[in-house]
Order: sequence, then C-alpha cells, then structure tokens
Amino acid sequence: MSANVYKNVSTIAATQTALPPYEYTQDQLISEFRNLWAEKYFNVDRIEQFHRNVMVGSRHLALPIESYQKLKNFSQSNDAYISAALEISERLIRDLLKRNDFPAEQISAMISTSVTGLAVPSLDARLMNRIPFAPSLKRTPIFGLGCMGGAAGISRAADYLRGHPKDSVLFVSVELCSLTLQREDLSIANIVSSGLFGDGAAAVLLLGEENLRRETLPGPQILANRSVFFPNTEHVMGWDIGETGFKVVLDPGVPEFAREHLKPGVVDFLKEEGLTLDDISVWIAHPGGPKVITGMEEGLGLKPGTLRLSNESLLKYGNLSSASVLFILKETLATHPPPGSLGLLIAMGPAFASELILIRW
Repeated sequence: MSANVYKNVSTIAATQTALPPYEYTQDQLISEFRNLWAEKYFNVDRIEQFHRNVMVGSRHLALPIESYQKLKNFSQSNDAYISAALEISERLIRDLLKRNDFPAEQISAMISTSVTGLAVPSLDARLMNRIPFAPSLKRTPIFGLGCMGGAAGISRAADYLRGHPKDSVLFVSVELCSLTLQREDLSIANIVSSGLFGDGAAAVLLLGEENLRRETLPGPQILANRSVFFPNTEHVMGWDIGETGFKVVLDPGVPEFAREHLKPGVVDFLKEEGLTLDDISVWIAHPGGPKVITGMEEGLGLKPGTLRLSNESLLKYGNLSSASVLFILKETLATHPPPGSLGLLIAMGPAFASELILIRW
C-alpha cells in the first residue's frame, strides 16, 4: 500500500448521465444500414457481421432515425449537433445540480469536452445563457482527445483543484457520434464505427480539499493522475476532417496495441505512487470495443470479467466516446466499494495516448 502523503486531493462529489430520447436496438439499426448500403457494398451480409461482432445491444441517437436522411452536408449535421448537444447538456447539468442541491452560481470552473461536432462560441459559452452560472465562471473547452477525453477532463479538473482547493469544478462530456456518420464511406473503419458508437452525455462535480460542501457531498478522492503519450501513433485513431465532416480513423490493431503497450505506463505510474497492480481493487476502463476490453484485461494481467461494467455499458449504450468512462464511473460508484479501496480509471484515445487516474474510496 502506498506510503505517499497526498495533499490538496479533490473529491468526486457527484456524477450524472443523460441519453437522447431516441433508442434503437442493434437489430433495428442493422436493418437501416443494410438498406443504406445494399446497392453500394459488394457483400451486405458482411455489414451485419461487423455490427454484431461489436457486442452492442442498443444505442441512443441524437435524432429520430428518419431525420438523418435529411442531413445533406456537414453544415446541416453540425447545426443538428449544436442544437441536440445544448439540449442534452442543459438537461444533464440541471439534473445533476438539482439532485445534489448545488447552486449553479457556486461552480467555480467548468471543463467541457466533445469531439463529434464544432461550435464557436463553444457549447459551454452557450450554456452560460441557459443556466445561471456566475459570470466569472472559468471555462475550458477541450477538443481532440476523443475517447480519452472523459478521463483527461477529470484529470485537468483535479489539477486545477490542487491549486484552488476551495473551488468546485463541473466537468461535462457530450458526444453525438451518430451525427458524424459518413454515408458514402464504405471503409471497414466506417462500417465498424457505424455499428459501435452511440450518443450520450455525462457530468462530474468535483470539489477541492477545502471546499465546504465536501461534508455534505462525500465521495472518493482523486489522489494522482498520469498522462501517457505513445510517439508516432497518429494513424491509430482519430478523425480526418474534410468537406463531408468527420471521417473516422480506426486502426484494426487497437486491441493488440492495448494488450502490448498499456501495462508499462500503468506499472510506472503505480510504482511512483508506491503501489503495484495488486493494490488496485477497482478498475474503471473506457469500453473501446469487446476486443479492446479483452486486450486490456489480458495486457494488465487481470482476471477475465474484471472489466464487467465496461462490457455491460458497451452492450447497453455502445461506445459513447469520451462520455463512456463517465457512465462506467457512475455505475462503479453505485457498487459502493469499501472505504480505503483503490481504483484506477483508464481511457485511451487519439495520438495514441492514455490517461490514468488513481482513486481512493
């Protein structure tokens, strides 16, 4: 067990998730994609095979499924993104604040992340006109971290709170992956992604060590965090952004990359904190896909099923990019790990890179 003495640790005081109202089973979505690509793809049955292999049972979409046919270009898709992202974000934030009796004007800083649309002014700026935050709210929108953004956002909030221990931070992730669909792209990466990714949003309220609300909103502490960058891996994951919008970059070797390259960074991080893998009893991992989850378990030497909540989240919602790990964090908190338990939150994303967060209950 670590002998480190941690100062100015932040607390995960509350989490909240939100989904668009339009839910479809994977069977319904497979039928839609078969119709969409039947005349263009040489083997339409292979599309169904790809979609079933990702082990997703259902997904929520930002729009009714028939509305996607009306989106003729990137501009229209992005306008739909801004509208839907604001609606779901406002509902999410109001719900979190109401459930925890936390006035919006008491939020010191807001960090937000999204990688499925573009907005200037940013989404957080537009939310200022919908929710009564203080005009002095410090806003930091983050773009480009993809699936890693949920973990990175918590890390950056914890970094801020180390220097501002009396403050509170609201971190918000909103991802509407369905609005990035490339209808003319018949690449394997796009077909797999069209069966894997869903839409959703999540928020986390974090409090500094000297924040007076910690007594009424107790929660696990963030002890330390680590960013890990893998050089010359831009080809592994990301977007190619062009006139039709966001074209997915997704290397089929991601599961093997996770199996081979994740562990050294985790071990080094834990060693610096005076810990080993055996000291971690709670694992919170972004569900990149079923093979990625298996690759992480095998690469880290975990027992099969350790990342059960990741598989369950993937089945229920699909991969929600940066929001997924926050959904799993919420489910993990609901299991009430014993006091003193140590957890590690992990997510990987474009560049290729990973973000690691050490948590203590």
